[in-house]
Amino acid sequence: MRTLRTLGAAGAAALLAATAATGAAAAAAAPSPPPAPKPQITDADVDAALARLPGFVTDSMRSTGVPGISVAVVHRDKVVFLEGFGVRRTGESATVDPDTVFQIASLSKPVSSTVVAGTLKDPADWNRHTELPGFALKDPWVTGHVTTADLFSHRSGLPDHAGDLLEDLGYDQAYILGHLRLEPLSPFRASYAYTNFGFTAAAEAVARAHGTSWQKLAADTLFKPAGMTHTSTEFSAFAHAPDHAATHVKNPDGTWSPRYVRDPDAQAPAGGVSSSASDMARWLRLQLAGGTLDGKRIVPADTLAVTHLPQILSQAPTPPLNHTGFYGLGWNVSYDDAGRLRLSHSGAFDLGANTNVTMLPLEQLGIVVLTNGAPVGVADAIAEDFFDTAEHGGPTTAWLPLFAELYARADDTGRSATDYAHPPAGAKPARADGAYTGTYDNPYYGKLTVTPDGSGGLTLSLGPKPMRFPLTHYDGDTFSYVTAGENAVGRTGVFFKDGTVRIEYLDGEHLGTFTRQ
Repeated sequence: MRTLRTLGAAGAAALLAATAATGAAAAAAAPSPPPAPKPQITDADVDAALARLPGFVTDSMRSTGVPGISVAVVHRDKVVFLEGFGVRRTGESATVDPDTVFQIASLSKPVSSTVVAGTLKDPADWNRHTELPGFALKDPWVTGHVTTADLFSHRSGLPDHAGDLLEDLGYDQAYILGHLRLEPLSPFRASYAYTNFGFTAAAEAVARAHGTSWQKLAADTLFKPAGMTHTSTEFSAFAHAPDHAATHVKNPDGTWSPRYVRDPDAQAPAGGVSSSASDMARWLRLQLAGGTLDGKRIVPADTLAVTHLPQILSQAPTPPLNHTGFYGLGWNVSYDDAGRLRLSHSGAFDLGANTNVTMLPLEQLGIVVLTNGAPVGVADAIAEDFFDTAEHGGPTTAWLPLFAELYARADDTGRSATDYAHPPAGAKPARADGAYTGTYDNPYYGKLTVTPDGSGGLTLSLGPKPMRFPLTHYDGDTFSYVTAGENAVGRTGVFFKDGTVRIEYLDGEHLGTFTRQ
C-alpha cells in the first residue's frame, strides 16, 4: 500500500486498473496449483514400524544405558502401541509402565499451547497483547505490542534462553519475569531465539486474564476434560506420584544414577509438565483429531489449528533432513518433500530427562517418547526411526549416533575456551584476600559475596538462598569455580578488576559484571 500514498488518488486508480488487467491476463495463463498432498502411509507400513519399535527401544537402552522409557503411538484415533521399558530408578526393581509419570521438559510447550487454544474463542485472540504485572521488555514499544503468539513462537527479540541462568541460581518466577526487561533485544518479530521465560510470561498472562493460576487453568481446560489423570504442571505432584520416574545422569564410568532433582516450577508452562505415556496418548489423539476426544469437543478446532502454523523461521535447511524449520505456537513445524505437515518437539533436562513428540497429521499418526535419562539422543532417535520405518520400510539413517552427536555438541555450547583447572606456567600469585572479599551487586543477578572459607581459600556466593562456590585461583586476579544447575558449563572464569567482578558464563549478554558496594 506504500505505492498508493506516493501516487495520489488519480495515479493510484490508474495503477490499480492496469494491475487488475495485467493480473487477469496472468491468471488466465497461470498453471494450476500443485495438488494437495495425500496420505502415503498404509496400515501395513505402520504395522511394520510397530514391529520394529520394541527392539529398537531395548537396543537403544542397551547401547546408552538410559534406565527407563515409555512410548505411545496413535494411529487413526487408536492407541496402537503403549508400553514401558526398564526401571523407574536405578538400584531399585520398580519397572516403568504406561502410567509411570515422567518430567516431560520442553514437550510442555505444545501441551501448554493446547491449553491456551482451549481458552480462546477466536484464532485472532492469539494476537492479544501480553499484560502481566512486573513483566516488561527493554524496549517500551515492544512491551506495548508483544502478544501471546510472539512469546509462544519465540519471536519477541529476547535472547536465547533468557532468564534460565537466574532459575539455576534459585530465583523464583516473579523475580525472573521482572528482570527480563534488562535483557538486550534483537529485532522484534524478525528474529528467533528460544526462551522459556518469554513463553512462561505469555502463559501466565493468559491465566491472569482468566482470573486463575496457570496450574488451575491447565487442569480445568485440558487435563480434566481430556481424562489426563496423571498429568500436572506442579513439581510437587510429580515428586509425590507413587509411580514416577526419577531423573538420571550419566556417570564418568558409564553408569546412570539419580543424582539431581529438577524443580521447573518457575517455568511451569514452558518446561514444568509431568505426564505418563497413557495420558500423552490421549493428548496425541486430541491433537490429531483437531481438538476432539472420544466424541467430545475439548479445544476449538480453529484456535488449535493456529498452533500448527509456521510463525517464524527457526532453522535454515541443514543435513541430514535438509528441510527448512519453522516454529509455530509451541511446535516445531516443517513440511516434507511430499508437502506433508510435520509437527514435533523435544524436551531435554541436562539434569535427567529427554522426551520427544512427532506427528504427521495428514497420516493421523503420532508418537511420544518419554525417558528418565539426560539427553543422549534416545527419545529423538526412537521417534525418527519409527517414522523412517513407516515411510521407507526401514531406517535410512543411523539415528541414535546422529542425535547423540547433536546433543554432545549442544552440551559443549557455552563452555569456556580456557582450561581453568590448569593454571598457565608462570601464573601470577593472587593478592591478599581483602582485595577480593566483600559484597558486590548487579541489577540483573542480584547480590554476590566473596568471603574467606576458613581454610585459606575464598568462597563466592550467588542467588537468593544463596548458592556457594569455592573459588580456585588461576592467574593474578583471575579465579574460577565449577558451575551448577541445568545450564552448567564446567569451570567458568571469575575476573576481579577495579572494584568489580565479572563472571564469564553469566556475561553472555554483557550482564555479568558486579560492582563492589
